[in-house]
Amino acid sequence: MTDETRLAFASLESRAQALNPPADRISLRDHVMRADIGAFQQERGHEQRLRFNVVVELSARDDAADDVDRILSYDTISQAIAGELAAERLNLLETLAERIAMRILGEPQAARVFVRIEKLDRGPGSLGVEIVRDKAGVAAATAIVGHRPVVVHLDDNAIAACDIAAWLDAAAPPGRPMIVTVGPPDMARPAARDAQCQQRIDLLSIEQNAWRLAAIVPECTVVATRTELDWAVQQGNRVIWAPSKLVLDTPGAPPDKVGDGLALAVWLAELLDASVLVVHGSVTLPAGCRVPVRHG
Repeated sequence: MTDETRLAFASLESRAQALNPPADRISLRDHVMRADIGAFQQERGHEQRLRFNVVVELSARDDAADDVDRILSYDTISQAIAGELAAERLNLLETLAERIAMRILGEPQAARVFVRIEKLDRGPGSLGVEIVRDKAGVAAATAIVGHRPVVVHLDDNAIAACDIAAWLDAAAPPGRPMIVTVGPPDMARPAARDAQCQQRIDLLSIEQNAWRLAAIVPECTVVATRTELDWAVQQGNRVIWAPSKLVLDTPGAPPDKVGDGLALAVWLAELLDASVLVVHGSVTLPAGCRVPVRHG
């Protein structure tokens, strides 16, 4: 642990002695919430206690006016934690800490943030991570952010029948972030009596076609996580979406429609605030989608 991170969670006296000039800070201490998180199978489906300690170093205030609208609210910290816990089930505390830090640093008053997260139920003590991020690092990480992504959808017949590379170029120019979604193979899928088992079978059938498409268009890699999708958008890359992880780990995902590739494409386009959903193949354009939809 670096001296800066140690001092972030130390006493006010210790920080005051170390900083010159001292920076204003606000903090949230010993904030405990329950969440389903962890990379091990035995952790899935079982909430565990997480303890959050967050310290935010503030930019200099213009004045000392007693105006709540001019300061960073304490609610910003707790809402950042709650928002990231609700967004997607994660495997790693490191990823959760990073996302909380990035959300807080999106506020104009936040200059630097220290985040400590500990698991309280994994042993006799606590297991945790600590990170420090600053506004300059956020600016560097997002300097290559491109346009809102284009989401395109190919059904099984389109994968086999068209010149995929040319069609993708027509849907959006190279350098524009694109997420390609596919439907399931046009064949009977195994039937399971259990709904959760059937859900996974249906998702895996779509992922079979994702890998089939990757072999046809090798410049498009297959990605599964929200982190990979966000990175692809930032870099202006083209990727193919394997839906299982995001659908299974995101609250509000459409579990009753996982066998419908187009319904998942609509859900993803709305989730990522895509600029447009382009559909190829003999499918009916969905009604009520919150992003523009057109045939390619």
